[in-house]
Amino acid sequence: MPMAATEIEAMIVAAIPDAHVEITDLAGDGDHYAARVVSETFRGVPRVKQHQAVYAALGGRMGGVLHALQLTTATPD
Repeated sequence: MPMAATEIEAMIVAAIPDAHVEITDLAGDGDHYAARVVSETFRGVPRVKQHQAVYAALGGRMGGVLHALQLTTATPD
């Protein structure tokens, strides 16, 4: 069963409360998403660690319920 974009966003915000999250369904199938996550907590943190924080927020759903996530992380301007 695919994951809803709203569920992905809620899980990320629950783990990274100041995050601004934009989710795009890339294929219209609920399995392939792009996410842009902007958070002040990413400032000074290597991109790999930023991505790991987002994947951790998804609680092991990557590769299972959530098939693919194209991830972009950033700090606020």
